[in-house]
This record gives sequence, C-alpha cells and structure tokens, in this order.
Amino acid sequence: MMQPERVARFKEVIKCRQPNLTVVLENVHDPHNISAVLRTCDSVGITDVYVLYTKVHKNRLELGKRSSSGARKWINVHLYNDVDDCMKAVKAKYDKIYATHLSEDAVGLYDLDLTESVALLFGNEHSGVSEEALKYCDGNFLIPQFGMVKSLNISVACAVSLYEGLRQRKEKGFYDDSPVLNEAEQEAMLGEYQNRHERWIDFVDKYIEAK
Repeated sequence: MMQPERVARFKEVIKCRQPNLTVVLENVHDPHNISAVLRTCDSVGITDVYVLYTKVHKNRLELGKRSSSGARKWINVHLYNDVDDCMKAVKAKYDKIYATHLSEDAVGLYDLDLTESVALLFGNEHSGVSEEALKYCDGNFLIPQFGMVKSLNISVACAVSLYEGLRQRKEKGFYDDSPVLNEAEQEAMLGEYQNRHERWIDFVDKYIEAK
C-alpha cells in the first residue's frame, strides 16, 4: 500500500503538469545532454518528450539508462527514426512548433508566447535542426546572448527556454489556481503514476532477491 505522503506528493506534482508544452530533440546523441534535458523537462512539468534519430547511433539505446534522478520514469519518451512521422505526431498534439534556428525571421526567446500549446525543437549538437524538420515549424527563435562566444550547450539552451516557459505559465496561474489538467485528467494521471511506482518497486524487489 502506498504511503499517504507519497500519494500527496503525486497529487502536488500532477497538478503542475504541463501536457501542452513539449520538447523535440533531433539527432541529439550525447547521453549526458539527453539526461539533462529530461531532468529539466520533469522539473517544469512536461509529460512527453519526442526524440528523433534519423541516423543509427549507439547512444540512443542509453536513453533510459543514463537519465539520472529518475526523471525518465515520469516522462513519456516517444522515439522516432523518420522526420515526417515524428513531426506529424507533434503537429497533431501541439498547436505550434518553434525551432532553435538562426534565420532572418528568427525572434528572441522572450518574444514567444510559451503559454500556448507549444513544442520546442532542438537540433544536433553540431549541425542543428535539419531542413526536413524546419518545414514543419511555425517559427524560429534565438536565445539572446552577449558574450564573445555565442553558443550554448543544447541542454543549457533547453533549460533556459523551458524556464522562460515556466515563468510565463506561472504568471497565468498554470502551476497554481489554473492548472492545465482538469480534475478528471489529474485523477487519471494519478492512477498511472501509482502503477509506475508499483512496477518500479516490484522491479527493485526482484532485483534484490536475485542478488
């Protein structure tokens, strides 16, 4: 039987979940970057993350193993190997897709309305977002930088962007009195989180017995 304190913690977290905000990672292969992104996503209440690999890479299989702090357990990670399939799935669930991409029409991060139903697309550590993925985007954005080297690690760029989303959404009460999920949706998620918790405890118990 789950302790009342644990149930209360689940309810507290679920009330702050933001199912209409997501991150799409395209060919981000460094497992440390992926782990950092997942931790940030969990911290701001994101429920789903989309990971796109158009090239086979050994680190893709380490996605679940290297996600520290248990963030992977509470986030639905959707894996794709086809750009069209991935972006169409994102388009079907989120109203807008914005990419971190240097272009003439790119706007500053702080000019975006991140209280909308939004997906933020981050590309490869070296080559950025592909032209194929950009076709599905509603706009491009840049993070203001004023140093000599205008470059941020992808996990840092993602954290900066998501916490701007958190700031905007908190002002709208999405983490307080105006949650994105209604009561029925919160109750359904509570049941799912309890199932995940029980499966994890069962896995740990079996592991200990095997040792």
